[in-house]
Amino acid sequence: MAESGVQQNVRTLGSRTGGGSPRRHAVVIGGGLAGLLAAHVLAEHADRVTIVERDRFPEEPVSRPGVPQDRQVHVMLESGQNALESLLPGIDAELRELGVPRLGMPDDIVQWQAGRWYRRTAATVHILTGSRPLTDWAVRRRVLAGPRIEVVEGAEVTGLAGDARRVRGVRLRDRGAAAAGQEPRVLEADLVVDASGRSSRAPEWLTALGAEPPHEELLDSGLAYASAVYRASRNGDSPFGGVYVVANATQPLGAVLLPMEDDRWFVTLSGMRGNEPPTDEAGFTEFATRLPHPVLHEWLLKAERVSPVHGFRKTANLRRRYDRPGRRPAGFLATGEALCAFNPVYGQGMSVAALSAVALREALSDPRRVPTTHRVQRALFAAARPAWDISAGADKNVPGATGNAVAPRLVDRPVDWYLHRVEQRATGNPAVGAAFRRVLSLNAPATSLFAPSIARAVLFGPTPWTPPEPPLTPESDATAR
Repeated sequence: MAESGVQQNVRTLGSRTGGGSPRRHAVVIGGGLAGLLAAHVLAEHADRVTIVERDRFPEEPVSRPGVPQDRQVHVMLESGQNALESLLPGIDAELRELGVPRLGMPDDIVQWQAGRWYRRTAATVHILTGSRPLTDWAVRRRVLAGPRIEVVEGAEVTGLAGDARRVRGVRLRDRGAAAAGQEPRVLEADLVVDASGRSSRAPEWLTALGAEPPHEELLDSGLAYASAVYRASRNGDSPFGGVYVVANATQPLGAVLLPMEDDRWFVTLSGMRGNEPPTDEAGFTEFATRLPHPVLHEWLLKAERVSPVHGFRKTANLRRRYDRPGRRPAGFLATGEALCAFNPVYGQGMSVAALSAVALREALSDPRRVPTTHRVQRALFAAARPAWDISAGADKNVPGATGNAVAPRLVDRPVDWYLHRVEQRATGNPAVGAAFRRVLSLNAPATSLFAPSIARAVLFGPTPWTPPEPPLTPESDATAR
């Protein structure tokens, strides 16, 4: 379709005009991390930004219904930390003051992957491991202090206003008893950004306007989670900062133990289809005995559980191809999990939300290009693509994976063979491990794994020595083998 017609521009939000011009208004659907950060960026280009949120935001950092996965373990990758800090200067220090732990990998964490234990050599990347409610609360406090940002809480969007050529706002109504018999009202806008998450209804809203919905790519490994919060109790002197057991095609069980704020610990157990972890305490603890080593089970036996066990099964990789040309209206963008949702086991969601907001800022501010709807949407797609390639690329090799994105391409076989060797050598070769972690942290492109020095170690180097048992203390340079 001709971009000059349907894919018109959003430059009314990209440059200011003289006095007397209409007030420019942007609406963001969803007040999660992706929506908050998108609103923060848009406030630099619009006179007013309205976040429409189904929930009512809690005053304290507690879980809320609109973020069902916030009872599961979350991490902020190093790339996400850098992006968030560039958007909200000082937020890193604020999170640390709130008690969010920062762990170095691999030295702080006992990690099992590809059938081997990682050597705990000096850290090359760091992660933040605070709870999702605390991270959301800290970011929300900063963003909503912006004078151009307002919130409509307890309301749900029921559709888009406009036509197949241009979106001109949203239709919304109150939730709960107040909505009984209520007709949707229109909130007019120059730009609408969908940040409503993986359950977004925007494809059907676009269809209702006579526009073309995006093609959807789906890849479901069948992974299921269960998580609970613990006090360390008699584990206070544990010689490690966390435990990470990475599932793969031959070992379908995974686990994560990470510290969070308030001297609490998150424990997440996971299993592929047919190996789902139970949500009762006894079954949860027993499930840990099936892991490759009893290190986590022994920790659980000495810990005090302080929350219920919460299950989570919406873990499919889902990508909506708004980046492709089509008969879609100007004035509409998708970001966050409304655009691209990942298997949560890879810990990418919060970081991609921050990286996407940076991409939005750069696309709207680029003086060399008019920020057309299609161009900005492609920038958002590009920001999420590396995480998708990692998540979907790994999950397509899981036995029993389903979805229209499972079908292998001819190029996949040699690439998969090479990446399998990378995984094997990353556990014991510090140089390969550092390169692998940079990619997984979204700090470097996957092509960096093919750099000459890394390729030589991967293709021709011996399989490096790795500990036969979990290395409970980090290595020093003097003792590294």
